[in-house]
Amino acid sequence: MRNHLSVLVLAGLLCVPIVMQADANPRDPLANPAIDMDGYLRVTREAAQHRASRRVSEAEFMRMSREPDTIVLDARSRQKYDELHVKGAINLAFSDMAVESLARAIPDKNTRILIYCNNNFANAEEPFPRKLATASLNLSTYTALYNYGYRNVYELGPLIALGQSKLPFESAPGKNAAR
Repeated sequence: MRNHLSVLVLAGLLCVPIVMQADANPRDPLANPAIDMDGYLRVTREAAQHRASRRVSEAEFMRMSREPDTIVLDARSRQKYDELHVKGAINLAFSDMAVESLARAIPDKNTRILIYCNNNFANAEEPFPRKLATASLNLSTYTALYNYGYRNVYELGPLIALGQSKLPFESAPGKNAAR
């Protein structure tokens, strides 16, 4: 019985690498060389290590935003950006981030980029709808920027009640500010 169990465990372990490498197998009819899950997971781990020392307070975010060669990037949808955003932020929706759009919006990869997302602001469900903590837009935006070669990225760290925030906000012309 014990040997039988050992054989089953060994057989199961031998199958794991085959399943995990399905995307890399050229004989797999669903393989897609334009999608690399293993690479994504590797970059995500690297970005997480890089991000650990690049989360800043609201005061530091404000100070940095006033310095030359700094961009505040809002990766929310254009609709949410138009409703309310940090004054002076540019909008490049996460779903529109690609090689060309990033090159147009931020041509110099050494530019300092400050990011924030829905999960930085409480009590503002309309312009900043809350996401699951594991689906926070900051995480995917930071990872994407890192993956595209931007390393001078800083993230607003805390959760701030919108009415208590010291950040300046604005709406697109014709939009009602939710603040």
